[in-house]
Amino acid sequence: MNHQAELFVALQRLLPQHALSRLIARAAESKTPWLKNLLIKRAIAAFDINISEAASSDTNDYKNFNDFFTRALKDGARPMDQDSDSLISPADGAVSQAGPITQQRIIQAKGSDYSAARLLGNSKEAKLYEDGAFTTIYLSPKDYHRVHMPIAGSLISSRYIPGDLFSVNDKTAQGLPGLFARNERLVCQFDSELGQFALVFVGAMLVAGIETVWGGFETPGRGAVRDADFSDRNLHFDKGEEIGRFKFGSTVILLFQKDKIDWQDWFIPQAAVRMGEKIASFKKQVNRADAVLRRRKNHYSGLTDAGFVPIVRHLRRMKRAW
Repeated sequence: MNHQAELFVALQRLLPQHALSRLIARAAESKTPWLKNLLIKRAIAAFDINISEAASSDTNDYKNFNDFFTRALKDGARPMDQDSDSLISPADGAVSQAGPITQQRIIQAKGSDYSAARLLGNSKEAKLYEDGAFTTIYLSPKDYHRVHMPIAGSLISSRYIPGDLFSVNDKTAQGLPGLFARNERLVCQFDSELGQFALVFVGAMLVAGIETVWGGFETPGRGAVRDADFSDRNLHFDKGEEIGRFKFGSTVILLFQKDKIDWQDWFIPQAAVRMGEKIASFKKQVNRADAVLRRRKNHYSGLTDAGFVPIVRHLRRMKRAW
């Protein structure tokens, strides 16, 4: 193991992670003009943030530092791949890892892996992704911090899991086993034309919080796991639609079931990626009729079983024709 990485992790263990993050959060929410403008200007300089692509480059337009950090971009700043069989990156960042899920283990760094069940907080859900595929995308402080749908889908459930707040950069990933299954996180399960997939927001040191468009701010800190069932809410999101945001640099992890996607050749560790870029293609055996059936079922979710039967029969005939 890298000795520098070990030292970096050891120093983090000594810090009051949650108290420090709460302190930073208070400063980041301050609307005092001189303080929030100072923080924004220092961040732009320190992290080499490209403010020219932001919807507004005027620091006075942001009510506080967090408002700036989760800034919107100009229209067209992140063009979305339009291929019908493409999976797009949900965020800006760098590829930490991407590959197969082997015996329910996910690669964290060279020579280090961790349990999918621990990450998701549910062994039954982890079995869905056995022999599937995953990727981990690291968002640095300079990156665009909103998270978008990699493919169209409907929210099934979410699970907030309290935990530590270690940094999620490459050094910590090398030096701390099971990092992403230790930090606090929000696990979101979606249904899509590829079947069920998971998108995990992973918190980190100094991250002032995770927000979603359906639930708002997820209150961080120690406590119980919070499960929420959205299966009857018909919360459908289009490919590329915003679903949440981080209030500082962090990590997004995607999990897909077996034989659903093929990663692009360039999509390897350390590769830079932008939201909307094609990062994978659907495997050819993903059946188009099954995808249509899934979308129709979501659309007609309010029908009774009797009303839905003719639609199912019609789509099954389509499937046989294909």
